[in-house]
Amino acid sequence: MTIILPSLTFTVIGDSAAFGTGDLDENGNPRGWGYYLSQVFRDHTSYFNYSRPGAQSSEVREIQLQKALETEPDICAVICGGNDMLRNGFDPEILHKNLIETCNELMIRGSEILMVQLHDPNELLRVPKLLKRVIRRRVDAVNAVYENVAHELDVILIRTRNIPNVHELRNWHIDRMHPGPYGHQLLAREMAMALKGRGWDIELPEVRNREAESRKAKILWLIKNGTPWFLKRSVDLLPAALILMVWEACKVIKELFSK
Repeated sequence: MTIILPSLTFTVIGDSAAFGTGDLDENGNPRGWGYYLSQVFRDHTSYFNYSRPGAQSSEVREIQLQKALETEPDICAVICGGNDMLRNGFDPEILHKNLIETCNELMIRGSEILMVQLHDPNELLRVPKLLKRVIRRRVDAVNAVYENVAHELDVILIRTRNIPNVHELRNWHIDRMHPGPYGHQLLAREMAMALKGRGWDIELPEVRNREAESRKAKILWLIKNGTPWFLKRSVDLLPAALILMVWEACKVIKELFSK
């Protein structure tokens, strides 16, 4: 007699936050929260991850979505917005449109959707106060879009800032923008709890401390990845940041004189 075991398909689309940046396995391959989550479903699970570092919401909707649909996912994580935010022409309405269309296509086919809000980089980065105000406005705008999409479509939304002690340094990669191994595990646990609340047959993944990266490893990572990323983004982000900082300064001055 052939025994057919229950099966489930879990698919991830998005940017570097979905790709697993900040958490590598022993062979140097990205792992991340998606991997940890895929390991704790009680049913046999097929795991697909089509995310790509640098991807914006338009790529997720136009390219990655089609790949995800081919897997017929029972659960699909849609994680993007951080790269939209870092571009000169960032428009929250376009981000909203891309996310709504992406999620709708998946939900029509019966997928449960997982989404994750951005953390507060200002809790981790040492940057000028004026730039912090600019960053806060952008991050809050992305998170507001996620909140609206979650309300409109009733998707699972992980509110990252509500995770206890989420901004402790041990949770974050050296770039302070992506979770480190411990942070990825914490995020997977939050997702598992949310899915369990929706009735999915899932266990909670273990959260284990790992040996911290050496100072040498951190410096090598910055040279290999951090510097090229900064130079690439400077062409687009830096001029925008300077303009936004000038606008922010004008707002501050106006507020002072209006008192």
